[in-house]
Formats: sequence, C-alpha cells, structure tokens
Amino acid sequence: MARTRVLLIHNRPVLASDHPEAASEAEILETAETALAHLRDAGFAVDKLAIGRDPLPFLRFIRRRRPEAVFNLFEGTGEDGGSWKENIVATTFWIGEPTSSGNPSNTSSAWDSGWMAHYGGEDSPTQRVDFLPNRFIPRQNPFYIALPYSDVSHGHTKPEAAQIIPWFKSSFSQSGRSILKDRWVAIRRGARVCYAQWEDAGPFRTDHWQYVFGNERPLSNQNHDAGIDLSPAVRDFLNIGGMDSVDWKFVEFSDVPTGPWTRFGDNNPFVQQTRNSTTMVVRRDD
Repeated sequence: MARTRVLLIHNRPVLASDHPEAASEAEILETAETALAHLRDAGFAVDKLAIGRDPLPFLRFIRRRRPEAVFNLFEGTGEDGGSWKENIVATTFWIGEPTSSGNPSNTSSAWDSGWMAHYGGEDSPTQRVDFLPNRFIPRQNPFYIALPYSDVSHGHTKPEAAQIIPWFKSSFSQSGRSILKDRWVAIRRGARVCYAQWEDAGPFRTDHWQYVFGNERPLSNQNHDAGIDLSPAVRDFLNIGGMDSVDWKFVEFSDVPTGPWTRFGDNNPFVQQTRNSTTMVVRRDD
C-alpha cells in the first residue's frame, strides 16, 4: 500500500546570525526537523520545503509532487516590515524621460541599460488611456516607482546590502544582480492605495539607504525634498496633479490585490503566473 505523501512547509531563514530575532528562526527550523522525524516514524512519505516571499517555488512544488496533505509550520513573512513612510513628497518620472537638471535620462535605469527598449517605447506622461501609453501595450508593468537607493554599483552588489536589505538572505543569488528590482511597494494618498514595482533608483540619489530601509527622512533636494518617483500610471491612479505627498511601504507579492497593476508586463509575477497556468492547461490538453 502506498504511503500518504505529506508536504511539510516552514519559514525560510532570512535573518543574519547576529540579528536579535535569529534565535526564533533557529527554533522554527528545529521544530520542522522534529515534526519531520515524527511524521516519517508514523509511516508518512514526507517532503520538506522552506517558504520565502515568492510563492512560485511552492506552487511549482505542489504541481510536481502532488502531496495529499500539507503540514503547515509557515507563519508568514515579516521580512519586509509593514510600517508606512508618511508624508513623502512624490514627483512623476517616466521611462524615456529626457535629461533634466540633476537627473539623467530615463532611457536606462539603475538596473537595466535597455529599460526603454524592454518597455516598448517612451511611457508618455500626457498621451495616455486607461493607465497605459496610447501608442503601444507596454512589455513591462506600467505601475513602477523609484526610490533613492541601488544595491548595485559598477556591476557588483554593494557591501552594505547584506546588512540593510531585510530580504537579502532569502533573495540574493549573485553579486551584481539586484534584489530590489521588481519589488512591490504600496503607495497611499488619502483613501486610495496603489501598488507598483520598484524599477529605478532616485530621485537624485542612489545611496540613501538610511531613508529607504531606516528611519531617516529624504535628504534635501530641489524638488521640495522628494523621496519617491511615481510613474504616470501610479500618478493617475492616485489622482495626483504635479507634486504631492504620499505614504509608501514595501509589501509582499502575496499581499498585492488584483488591480490594473496586475495586468501587464513580462516582469510582472501576476502575468507570469497566468502564462504558466495557460501553458500547463495546453500541455495537459495535448
């Protein structure tokens, strides 16, 4: 008789060994190992999987292994810190924006030298319809933002990144590959909340991690101390005219609700999931 197949899931460790909460993570791992041993002693066929912020590895594992039961020790991810940075001056920028005082051209980004080409063209802030440029369907998410820090410089990951980025341990793969690009952010103005992906560094600076990941305020600059750049789609969803103040925070992909920000873009995990599901259905039908 075939043994019942069980999947045991638990939190993937994300904290540095000297972090105050690192001991709690170690306890979770010990609990997972104990539960694994007891389940196997009871005759179950058990797989164990550590879960991080990205749900795709979990979904792929479920589809591949098809467990009959899930033993859940996963407690959610607290690695992003959920507090809002409030009353931050926001400016509008766009892919393809020409050089202006203090800012370079936006045909490239901090992490993509071919940003405008990969997007499909200039993301005009004036010629728009339904949050999109009216001349083409963008190949990347039109809901994007910039914050004044980059984790990569001259092709290498910055030395401080491992200590300041909360999700570094769970996301880092190789030096020079950004773990900030495509990260989800919530932006709030009044009662409206928009969701967007982090795609560039700015305004004006690429080194102010004390604000982006800490408690400092944006540094003084010519745009009334602006601390976040918003794409035209984000601007329009929040009904912002000119320069305005917003609140923002990092959010998990799993906490992003369905909206206009889930519909377009090769870099958009919602679009990727839809394509993967469609591919699976086609293959099964074949």
